Amino acid sequence: MAWDFSTDAEFEEQLEWMRAFVREEVWPIEAIEHEIGQPELDRIGAPLKERVKERGLWAAHLPPELGGQGFGQVKLGLMNEILGTSIYAPPVFGCQAPDSGNSEIIALAGTDEQKERWLYPLLHGEIRSAFSMTEPDTPGSDPTQLRTRAVRDGDGYVLDGHKWFTSNGSIADLLVVMAVTDPDAAPHERASMFLVPVDTPGVNLLRDVPNMEQPYEHYGMLGGHTEIRYENVRLGPDALLGKEGDGFLIAQHRLVPGRIHHCMRWLGVARRAFDMMCERSLYRPVKGGLLKDKQTVQGWIADSAAEMQAARLMTLHAAWKMDAFGSSAARTDVSMIKFFGAKVLHDVVDRALQLHGGLGYSTDMPLEMLYRYARHARFVDGADEVHRESVARHILRAYEAPDDGIPTEHVPTRRTAAREKFAEVLAATSVEG
Repeated sequence: MAWDFSTDAEFEEQLEWMRAFVREEVWPIEAIEHEIGQPELDRIGAPLKERVKERGLWAAHLPPELGGQGFGQVKLGLMNEILGTSIYAPPVFGCQAPDSGNSEIIALAGTDEQKERWLYPLLHGEIRSAFSMTEPDTPGSDPTQLRTRAVRDGDGYVLDGHKWFTSNGSIADLLVVMAVTDPDAAPHERASMFLVPVDTPGVNLLRDVPNMEQPYEHYGMLGGHTEIRYENVRLGPDALLGKEGDGFLIAQHRLVPGRIHHCMRWLGVARRAFDMMCERSLYRPVKGGLLKDKQTVQGWIADSAAEMQAARLMTLHAAWKMDAFGSSAARTDVSMIKFFGAKVLHDVVDRALQLHGGLGYSTDMPLEMLYRYARHARFVDGADEVHRESVARHILRAYEAPDDGIPTEHVPTRRTAAREKFAEVLAATSVEG
């Protein structure tokens, strides 16, 4: 197996442009985010999107035949490491969640008519979408337990259910809804996926749920997590995405690469916090010198650098594996980086905040916002505990319990076998002695 950690010069130039562009043009939006609404945000973003398109970096997650760049997961990962430094960067590059994942599954499973109606407008940034799967009364990490139902009615369906944390639901034109179509089928074949226009009668957007990242409800704004009730929503046969019972399979095609993007974005966030931590250590005086001279601070900086590097290499390796062998081959690697990357993100931001003391705790620095953002990483796209179980189950398949109950490395047992293996040598040693 050949390993190559280099990035081709042409793409590295693009990454350098992205780093400067995001820092200079996108980060400033954060300073006025509480003074603007979605219309103002759209006006700010419009000329930035045109510059991204001119650079050939728009919608890089889709293949060229669909108008994207077809970069593959490794290049997408490197891009998302930069875009993750601000929630306002991905929309400027046409690869924001959940639109990017939704466009991927429509490209994968959609009919020509569905692609014409939804995919191309999504790709061109003309409409927005949301992914409506999580429910308040079922475990979000286990979509096999969904209760939302889509019941056959003639050649169409009637949809009823209760969802929440439908990200960007309050600004979406299209809702991609996961609903049970056959409750008696095998767990992974119970649900189907539906494309539901947000203005369909019976779709009731209740609120954007306040949370740690956004403590106060700000309905109709990018990044909101919407609670929705679907009440007697009538859908035609053209609403079904793929085949009945394929909902879980389609979701996996969406979620596995999405987790790589999440982990690389988290590294971007961690790097931003790390930079603030290092800068702080150089000028903040404490008893006996500066923070940079204290062993504890030096340990935090070194540990953070090592952990970020480990998480970065693990994530890029998972991306490479997906590019080389497909989504299924990388599933365990992706589960591993998901919980490991979430911990690295939290720990680095926590150290940076601690180093800033009251300044970091205040809103005068972005660290308190990054800290709140970091906490959600441990359960978004599947709780850490679920991914740990998945990794452990996969690893344990390669092992077998000893038939006689004696550990394989049991020294007394191995000694008996070793004496037989080296009997001639031992006998000679005994005679010489």
